[in-house]
Amino acid sequence: MSHIHDPRSYVLISPCRNEAQYMRRTLDSVVAQSAKPALWVIIDDGSTDETPQILADYAAEHDWIRVVAKPDRGHRAVGPGVIEAFYFGLDTINLSEFAYLCKLDLDLDLPPRYFETLMDRLEENPRIGTCSGKAYFRNAKGEMESEGITDEMSLGMTKFFSVRCFEDVGGFVREVMWDGIDCHTARQKGWTPRSWDEPELRFDHLRPMGSSQTSIYTGRRRHGFGQYYMGTHPAFMIASAINKSRVPPYMLGGLAMLQGYFGAMLRRVARHDDPALRKFIRSYQWKALFKGKMRAVEEIEAERAHLWQV
Repeated sequence: MSHIHDPRSYVLISPCRNEAQYMRRTLDSVVAQSAKPALWVIIDDGSTDETPQILADYAAEHDWIRVVAKPDRGHRAVGPGVIEAFYFGLDTINLSEFAYLCKLDLDLDLPPRYFETLMDRLEENPRIGTCSGKAYFRNAKGEMESEGITDEMSLGMTKFFSVRCFEDVGGFVREVMWDGIDCHTARQKGWTPRSWDEPELRFDHLRPMGSSQTSIYTGRRRHGFGQYYMGTHPAFMIASAINKSRVPPYMLGGLAMLQGYFGAMLRRVARHDDPALRKFIRSYQWKALFKGKMRAVEEIEAERAHLWQV
């Protein structure tokens, strides 16, 4: 294993496809970081817009930006496709040369001390193996509104990991719920995934949420499918759908989630092939239903602290 000379060296890996509309905001916000990445690998996953030219311009200006072209699969593919592109980029580096890595989307505007603050938190508590800030978006009134992700998960669009934790959980699965399975696996192994809602860690998610009727319902159905794949208990899924029905699109969004979940169940779709993890997830979900998520997380993390080694 190579020796890490800088304990704060981190690598960003960004799969992208046709991101010309938003990517300059992301690129500029990373260039402006108080602690810059040692390397930023950006995988151009078959873009047909101005993305390649924009990437070439930034790579020419910053020697720590490396663009990797991936053959065009012909369409945008969330979930498995994104992780396939992520690994296409990861395979081009020696991960042992870095202390941290982050899967970063190219439709975000990050605050200037974002990565510095995350590394501070992991140094204060190395048991936090994966973390992130919180995503906000501009609503119809032009106000910044939280996407409402709870504190016990790190967010998929800026999934920041210690390399040690990333390797311990086996990286990302190539399926829709990759960004939930990694957090549950980390907690199962004694780590403590986290995200924080504080001014220096709030980022702007630029891609409009629900910008078309198709995307938001498709997204909710996909989420329901992903919950089924991960092993979520039906009672927890129903509770989640009811909770989601309180935000736009009222009721219909929750119903779309249930359609995705129970549709997969009726089709007898194969679930994530890790029975011990599925059992662990369901145990957590039952506790969360009766005690609340953070109380359940506290109990589980206390029970599993002995599994984590300094």
